[in-house]
Amino acid sequence: MAKGSVRKKGKKWYYRFYVENESGDLVQKEYAGTESKSETEALLRKAMEDYEAKKFVARSENVTVGDLLDMWIEEEVKPGNLSNGTVMAYQGAVGRIKQFPIGSRKLKTVTSEHLQMFFDLLSFGGTNADGTKVKPISKGYMRQFSAVMQGAFRFAVFPKRLITFNPMQYIKIRQKQECYELFNEDSEDGLTVPTISYDQFKTLTDYLKKKDNPALLPIQIAYYTGLRIGEVCALTWQDIDLKEQTITVRRSMRYNGARHKTEVGTTKRSKIRTVDFCDTLATILKAARTEQHKNRFKYGELYSLNYYKQVQEKGRSYYELYSLQRSEEVPVDYREIDFVCLRPDGCFESSSTVGIACRTASKKIPGLEGFHFHQLRHTFTSNLLSNGAAPKDVQELLGHADVSTTMNIYAHSTREAKRSSARLLDKVVGD
Repeated sequence: MAKGSVRKKGKKWYYRFYVENESGDLVQKEYAGTESKSETEALLRKAMEDYEAKKFVARSENVTVGDLLDMWIEEEVKPGNLSNGTVMAYQGAVGRIKQFPIGSRKLKTVTSEHLQMFFDLLSFGGTNADGTKVKPISKGYMRQFSAVMQGAFRFAVFPKRLITFNPMQYIKIRQKQECYELFNEDSEDGLTVPTISYDQFKTLTDYLKKKDNPALLPIQIAYYTGLRIGEVCALTWQDIDLKEQTITVRRSMRYNGARHKTEVGTTKRSKIRTVDFCDTLATILKAARTEQHKNRFKYGELYSLNYYKQVQEKGRSYYELYSLQRSEEVPVDYREIDFVCLRPDGCFESSSTVGIACRTASKKIPGLEGFHFHQLRHTFTSNLLSNGAAPKDVQELLGHADVSTTMNIYAHSTREAKRSSARLLDKVVGD
């Protein structure tokens, strides 16, 4: 058992006890207690009990890959300057990696061969050591998993000094080679970006109207603006200029699974952009605003208002969202926020709920099998490009880093666009 003691300095008591450092030597650590000796002694006992419980894991020879990933998140990622969205994505990746056998392997026994086998399993799919089947994951997730493992193993070498070299430096992310049917009579190239037709969009919106589903307005906004699901749900009426018909995109809503909170934060690239919208959407927004005013009177004291609360953790700011009925007392640290996408009772419509509504609709509506919210963004871009919009303008509307990203994703947007491009040659030869 660790040895400890308390002592008084000024008006405050402090407690201290001996712990093992990375070399196994005993060093003394001191922490501030309270102005009460008995309370400080209680803190000392609790601290020593926690230390004894964790000491076994703390020894470098007992640290697993999962332990390392948790340490990396807590000690390097969270205190760093990455966006909250990136931190949340890394936490999600860590959770998934720890579900694989590699997560429980002792760090000091991990070789490059083990890591290469793990990443090959992710790339090509196969069978885990425990017999479970693994499906291949997307290139995007592969890049994310690789970034997490690279960062964690560098962290293990320095500053943690848990291992002496980084086995991840020898890993290659191998992708399955594309196979082509040379004699397949099907003329499609298989690269078409998933979009929906206007008729399908109308069928979807009609279905949601009949259900009085509050996901209707977010879906309409996305169809006419190409905004991401989190960007749509985080819009406030202050972001919308109905006279000039512009939307200022400055924040995004997401559910933080690690903190179990719905939050608002920066957009994907932490950039503010302005998106123009058409007369059709202007009419939809005006009608929604009028309906919300009616609901305030209809629900009275039961109508909810929405608030955000800023929370600081490890030097990082989180903006948590809450809904309170008008009759409830509002905490002093809550700030009201006037969201565009609301439920009839005034509560904000979350991005998670909208995503669920889209998945439900995809199962209920014939022809929309596999539909997801992001297809609205693809559809918006396809509609613009196929009708002659400048790629640079589309890039800025979407908030992509550069125009090559836009064109790489949407080069295969529609058969009609490709057919029209090919027929431009008829004009050259005068037919």
